[in-house]
Amino acid sequence: MRLSRCAATASAFLVTSALALSGASAAVSAPRPKATDYVALGDSYSSGVGAGSYDSGSGSCKRSTKSYPALWAAAHTPSSFGFTACSGARTGDVLAQQLAPVNSGTDLVSITIGGNDAGFADTMTTCALQGEAACLRRVATARAYVHQTLPAKLDQVYDAIDGKAPAAQVVVLGYPRFYKLGGGCAVGLSEKSRAAINAAADDINAVTAKRAADHGFTFADVNTTFAGHEICSAAPWLHSVTLPVENSYHPTANGQAKGYLPVFGAAA
Repeated sequence: MRLSRCAATASAFLVTSALALSGASAAVSAPRPKATDYVALGDSYSSGVGAGSYDSGSGSCKRSTKSYPALWAAAHTPSSFGFTACSGARTGDVLAQQLAPVNSGTDLVSITIGGNDAGFADTMTTCALQGEAACLRRVATARAYVHQTLPAKLDQVYDAIDGKAPAAQVVVLGYPRFYKLGGGCAVGLSEKSRAAINAAADDINAVTAKRAADHGFTFADVNTTFAGHEICSAAPWLHSVTLPVENSYHPTANGQAKGYLPVFGAAA
């Protein structure tokens, strides 16, 4: 389906060019672009936890009007906007609860997923409360899961999306590195723990990028925009440990608007 769309585009270009050469182009009116049917799937990094301004109707999913999907939709006014991303979501939750708006007419899909499968919340809690040795052990366990188990779970999600919307542009967004190493944090985790957490983020991004590419999807690396805005930087776009606690280690409103949105917009 993706190849046939490209072929159709090329054919339209050749026909238009031929009409122009024959002097008949004035009789042909350019078709109006079709409005986009957009569906935003995924976990808290897509629902917008940490950015505030939550839709009261989204309940514990905490879908924010300041999330990158909502900001993109507000700027581009798609013909339909299915926003089913949910705080705490794992790959199985996407399959069971989030795919209803995705169909053969869907043009664009975005998703962040995999962090909760790998034990993101438990890892960060362990690192914050139990010291360096426990942190390094928990990160090692998470990294093993990312390499050994997560790829098959991502395949299940990506296969389901492709099966329901074979012509859609699918943008899979990654996760930012959490910490600026050698930064300005005087307290908190050790530098070795911070480096291990960053390495785990790199692992999940690498695995996700490979699985996305193998499905013909676009991977969007947000480290390009978050560089210099990690925790321990002078102007972080990620919450450190904060209240309410669920905001901890999530993008701020700036993280969504300046970290995620530009990268998604460039790939969409």
